[in-house]
Amino acid sequence: MVLDGVSKTFHTGGRSQQAVKSLSLTVGAGEIVALVGESGSGKSTLGRMALGLLAPDSGRIIFDGRDLTTLAPREFRALRTGMQPIFQDPTASLNPRRPVRELLAQALWKYRGDKQARCIELLQGVGLQPAASFMDRYSHELSGGQRQRVSIARSLALDPKLIIADEPLSGADVSIRGQVLNLMLDIQRDHGVAYLMITHDISIARAFADRVAVMCQGALVESGPADEVLTRPRHPYTQRLVAAVPELA
Repeated sequence: MVLDGVSKTFHTGGRSQQAVKSLSLTVGAGEIVALVGESGSGKSTLGRMALGLLAPDSGRIIFDGRDLTTLAPREFRALRTGMQPIFQDPTASLNPRRPVRELLAQALWKYRGDKQARCIELLQGVGLQPAASFMDRYSHELSGGQRQRVSIARSLALDPKLIIADEPLSGADVSIRGQVLNLMLDIQRDHGVAYLMITHDISIARAFADRVAVMCQGALVESGPADEVLTRPRHPYTQRLVAAVPELA
Protein backbone atom coordinates (compact mmCIF):
# COMPACT_ATOMS: atom_id res chain seq x y z
CA MET A 1 0.00 0.00 0.00
CA VAL A 2 1.13 3.51 -0.81
CA LEU A 3 -0.36 6.56 0.89
CA ASP A 4 0.66 9.49 -1.26
CA GLY A 5 0.20 12.98 0.14
CA VAL A 6 -3.08 12.24 1.93
CA SER A 7 -4.76 14.94 3.97
CA LYS A 8 -7.91 15.13 6.08
CA THR A 9 -9.56 18.09 7.81
CA PHE A 10 -12.59 17.83 10.09
CA HIS A 11 -15.07 20.69 10.38
CA THR A 12 -17.14 20.83 13.57
CA GLY A 13 -18.95 23.68 15.27
CA GLY A 14 -17.57 26.25 12.87
CA ARG A 15 -14.01 25.16 13.58
CA SER A 16 -11.58 23.21 11.41
CA GLN A 17 -8.93 20.74 12.52
CA GLN A 18 -6.45 19.22 10.11
CA ALA A 19 -6.02 15.66 11.39
CA VAL A 20 -3.64 14.47 8.66
CA LYS A 21 -1.33 16.81 6.76
CA SER A 22 -0.14 15.73 3.31
CA LEU A 23 1.29 12.47 4.64
CA SER A 24 3.06 9.82 2.56
CA LEU A 25 3.76 6.29 3.76
CA THR A 26 4.46 2.93 2.13
CA VAL A 27 3.82 -0.59 3.43
CA GLY A 28 5.61 -3.16 1.29
CA ALA A 29 4.53 -6.74 0.65
CA GLY A 30 5.05 -8.83 3.78
CA GLU A 31 6.39 -5.83 5.71
CA ILE A 32 5.44 -4.83 9.26
CA VAL A 33 5.20 -1.08 9.71
CA ALA A 34 4.36 0.45 13.09
CA LEU A 35 2.69 3.86 13.00
CA VAL A 36 3.35 5.42 16.40
CA GLY A 37 2.40 8.65 18.11
CA GLU A 38 0.44 9.99 21.03
CA SER A 39 -3.35 10.05 21.20
CA GLY A 40 -4.69 12.70 18.84
CA SER A 41 -1.71 12.58 16.49
CA GLY A 42 -3.89 11.43 13.56
CA LYS A 43 -2.89 7.75 13.49
CA SER A 44 -6.40 6.29 13.56
CA THR A 45 -7.66 8.81 11.00
CA LEU A 46 -4.89 7.69 8.66
CA GLY A 47 -5.79 4.05 9.29
CA ARG A 48 -9.46 4.68 8.52
CA MET A 49 -8.52 6.37 5.26
CA ALA A 50 -6.26 3.45 4.34
CA LEU A 51 -9.19 1.06 4.89
CA GLY A 52 -11.54 3.18 2.82
CA LEU A 53 -13.72 3.98 5.83
CA LEU A 54 -12.96 7.68 5.47
CA ALA A 55 -12.31 9.62 2.26
CA PRO A 56 -9.20 11.81 2.15
CA ASP A 57 -9.57 15.44 1.15
CA SER A 58 -6.56 15.08 -1.13
CA GLY A 59 -3.87 12.60 -2.07
CA ARG A 60 -3.89 9.02 -3.34
CA ILE A 61 -4.26 5.64 -1.64
CA ILE A 62 -2.79 2.92 -3.83
CA PHE A 63 -3.33 -0.76 -3.10
CA ASP A 64 -2.40 -3.55 -5.47
CA GLY A 65 -1.51 -0.93 -8.04
CA ARG A 66 -4.91 0.79 -8.02
CA ASP A 67 -5.91 4.14 -6.56
CA LEU A 68 -8.72 3.47 -4.09
CA THR A 69 -9.89 7.08 -4.23
CA THR A 70 -10.89 6.73 -7.89
CA LEU A 71 -12.70 3.36 -7.76
CA ALA A 72 -16.43 2.86 -8.12
CA PRO A 73 -18.04 1.24 -5.03
CA ARG A 74 -18.26 -2.19 -6.66
CA GLU A 75 -14.60 -2.10 -7.72
CA PHE A 76 -13.58 -0.94 -4.26
CA ARG A 77 -15.46 -3.78 -2.52
CA ALA A 78 -13.71 -6.34 -4.70
CA LEU A 79 -10.28 -4.91 -3.91
CA ARG A 80 -11.10 -4.32 -0.24
CA THR A 81 -11.04 -8.06 0.52
CA GLY A 82 -7.26 -7.90 0.15
CA MET A 83 -6.93 -5.66 3.20
CA GLN A 84 -8.64 -6.24 6.51
CA PRO A 85 -8.84 -4.48 9.89
CA ILE A 86 -8.21 -5.58 13.45
CA PHE A 87 -9.87 -3.08 15.76
CA GLN A 88 -8.93 -1.97 19.25
CA ASP A 89 -11.95 -3.40 21.06
CA PRO A 90 -12.93 -6.91 19.92
CA THR A 91 -16.06 -6.75 22.08
CA ALA A 92 -17.38 -3.80 20.07
CA SER A 93 -16.43 -5.32 16.70
CA LEU A 94 -18.10 -8.72 17.34
CA ASN A 95 -21.90 -8.82 17.16
CA PRO A 96 -23.02 -10.15 20.57
CA ARG A 97 -26.18 -11.66 19.04
CA ARG A 98 -24.33 -13.99 16.69
CA PRO A 99 -22.26 -17.07 17.54
CA VAL A 100 -18.69 -17.42 16.38
CA ARG A 101 -19.69 -19.59 13.40
CA GLU A 102 -21.90 -16.79 12.04
CA LEU A 103 -19.32 -14.09 12.74
CA LEU A 104 -16.79 -16.01 10.67
CA ALA A 105 -19.32 -16.96 7.99
CA GLN A 106 -20.11 -13.26 7.46
CA ALA A 107 -16.44 -12.63 6.75
CA LEU A 108 -16.45 -15.52 4.25
CA TRP A 109 -19.07 -13.95 1.98
CA LYS A 110 -16.80 -14.31 -1.05
CA TYR A 111 -15.52 -17.79 -0.18
CA ARG A 112 -16.80 -20.54 -2.49
CA GLY A 113 -15.55 -23.61 -0.64
CA ASP A 114 -16.86 -25.40 2.46
CA LYS A 115 -17.47 -22.53 4.88
CA GLN A 116 -17.87 -24.81 7.89
CA ALA A 117 -14.47 -26.38 7.25
CA ARG A 118 -12.93 -22.97 6.63
CA CYS A 119 -14.30 -21.68 9.96
CA ILE A 120 -12.72 -24.62 11.78
CA GLU A 121 -9.44 -24.01 9.95
CA LEU A 122 -9.46 -20.32 10.90
CA LEU A 123 -10.10 -21.03 14.58
CA GLN A 124 -7.35 -23.61 14.65
CA GLY A 125 -5.03 -21.14 12.95
CA VAL A 126 -5.46 -18.61 15.75
CA GLY A 127 -5.00 -21.20 18.48
CA LEU A 128 -8.63 -21.73 19.54
CA GLN A 129 -8.80 -25.48 20.03
CA PRO A 130 -10.68 -27.70 19.91
CA ALA A 131 -12.10 -25.38 17.28
CA ALA A 132 -15.52 -27.05 17.14
CA SER A 133 -16.12 -26.15 20.80
CA PHE A 134 -15.94 -22.42 19.96
CA MET A 135 -18.27 -22.43 16.97
CA ASP A 136 -21.51 -21.93 18.92
CA ARG A 137 -20.19 -19.60 21.59
CA TYR A 138 -21.15 -15.94 21.77
CA SER A 139 -18.67 -13.15 22.40
CA HIS A 140 -19.71 -12.73 26.05
CA GLU A 141 -18.78 -16.38 26.61
CA LEU A 142 -15.19 -15.76 25.51
CA SER A 143 -12.26 -14.29 27.39
CA GLY A 144 -10.66 -11.06 26.18
CA GLY A 145 -7.84 -12.96 24.52
CA GLN A 146 -10.25 -15.38 22.85
CA ARG A 147 -12.36 -12.50 21.50
CA GLN A 148 -9.28 -10.89 19.97
CA ARG A 149 -8.32 -14.23 18.41
CA VAL A 150 -11.78 -14.52 16.83
CA SER A 151 -11.36 -10.96 15.54
CA ILE A 152 -8.02 -11.94 13.99
CA ALA A 153 -9.58 -15.08 12.49
CA ARG A 154 -12.23 -12.89 10.81
CA SER A 155 -9.49 -10.70 9.37
CA LEU A 156 -7.75 -13.75 7.90
CA ALA A 157 -10.91 -15.24 6.39
CA LEU A 158 -10.22 -14.18 2.80
CA ASP A 159 -6.41 -14.41 2.89
CA PRO A 160 -5.67 -10.67 2.88
CA LYS A 161 -2.38 -9.21 1.74
CA LEU A 162 -2.53 -6.40 4.31
CA ILE A 163 -3.93 -6.14 7.83
CA ILE A 164 -4.41 -2.71 9.38
CA ALA A 165 -4.44 -3.14 13.16
CA ASP A 166 -5.58 -0.11 15.16
CA GLU A 167 -4.34 -0.42 18.76
CA PRO A 168 -5.25 -4.15 18.86
CA LEU A 169 -3.46 -4.67 22.19
CA SER A 170 -4.68 -1.54 23.98
CA GLY A 171 -6.38 -2.36 27.26
CA ALA A 172 -5.33 -6.02 27.22
CA ASP A 173 -3.43 -7.41 30.18
CA VAL A 174 0.22 -8.35 29.81
CA SER A 175 -0.33 -12.08 29.24
CA ILE A 176 -2.93 -11.48 26.52
CA ARG A 177 -0.75 -8.85 24.84
CA GLY A 178 2.11 -11.30 24.55
CA GLN A 179 -0.10 -14.08 23.21
CA VAL A 180 -1.77 -11.91 20.57
CA LEU A 181 1.50 -10.30 19.49
CA ASN A 182 3.14 -13.70 19.05
CA LEU A 183 0.10 -14.93 17.13
CA MET A 184 0.28 -11.96 14.76
CA LEU A 185 3.98 -12.60 14.17
CA ASP A 186 3.27 -16.29 13.48
CA ILE A 187 0.61 -15.30 10.94
CA GLN A 188 3.04 -12.95 9.22
CA ARG A 189 5.65 -15.70 9.02
CA ASP A 190 3.23 -18.38 7.79
CA HIS A 191 1.14 -16.30 5.37
CA GLY A 192 3.41 -13.42 4.38
CA VAL A 193 0.74 -10.87 5.27
CA ALA A 194 1.82 -7.23 5.69
CA TYR A 195 0.79 -5.19 8.74
CA LEU A 196 0.21 -1.55 9.41
CA MET A 197 0.24 -1.56 13.22
CA ILE A 198 -1.19 1.62 14.71
CA THR A 199 -0.02 2.02 18.30
CA HIS A 200 0.99 4.54 20.93
CA ASP A 201 3.16 1.90 22.61
CA ILE A 202 6.83 2.15 21.66
CA SER A 203 7.58 -1.24 23.25
CA ILE A 204 5.13 -2.93 20.86
CA ALA A 205 6.70 -1.18 17.88
CA ARG A 206 10.15 -2.28 19.02
CA ALA A 207 9.08 -5.93 19.41
CA PHE A 208 6.91 -6.16 16.31
CA ALA A 209 7.92 -3.86 13.49
CA ASP A 210 10.42 -3.93 10.64
CA ARG A 211 9.95 -0.22 10.13
CA VAL A 212 8.57 2.60 12.28
CA ALA A 213 6.80 5.79 11.19
CA VAL A 214 6.21 8.52 13.78
CA MET A 215 3.23 10.90 13.61
CA CYS A 216 2.90 14.17 15.48
CA GLN A 217 -0.04 16.57 15.05
CA GLY A 218 -1.07 15.00 11.76
CA ALA A 219 2.38 15.01 10.16
CA LEU A 220 4.98 12.30 9.64
CA VAL A 221 8.06 13.52 11.49
CA GLU A 222 10.36 10.49 11.22
CA SER A 223 10.46 7.04 9.63
CA GLY A 224 12.97 4.30 9.03
CA PRO A 225 14.10 0.85 10.21
CA ALA A 226 12.73 0.12 13.67
CA ASP A 227 16.14 -0.41 15.27
CA GLU A 228 17.44 2.86 13.87
CA VAL A 229 14.43 5.04 14.73
CA LEU A 230 13.96 3.65 18.24
CA THR A 231 17.64 3.41 19.15
CA ARG A 232 18.91 6.61 17.53
CA PRO A 233 15.86 8.86 17.07
CA ARG A 234 16.57 12.11 15.27
CA HIS A 235 13.41 14.15 15.72
CA PRO A 236 12.87 15.74 19.17
CA TYR A 237 9.31 14.33 19.32
CA THR A 238 10.55 10.78 18.68
CA GLN A 239 13.27 11.30 21.26
CA ARG A 240 10.63 12.25 23.85
CA LEU A 241 8.50 9.19 23.01
CA VAL A 242 11.46 6.83 23.33
CA ALA A 243 12.69 8.49 26.54
CA ALA A 244 9.24 8.03 28.11
CA VAL A 245 9.40 4.22 27.79
CA PRO A 246 10.24 2.76 31.23
CA GLU A 247 13.36 0.63 31.37
CA LEU A 248 13.25 -2.73 33.12
CA ALA A 249 15.80 -3.15 35.87
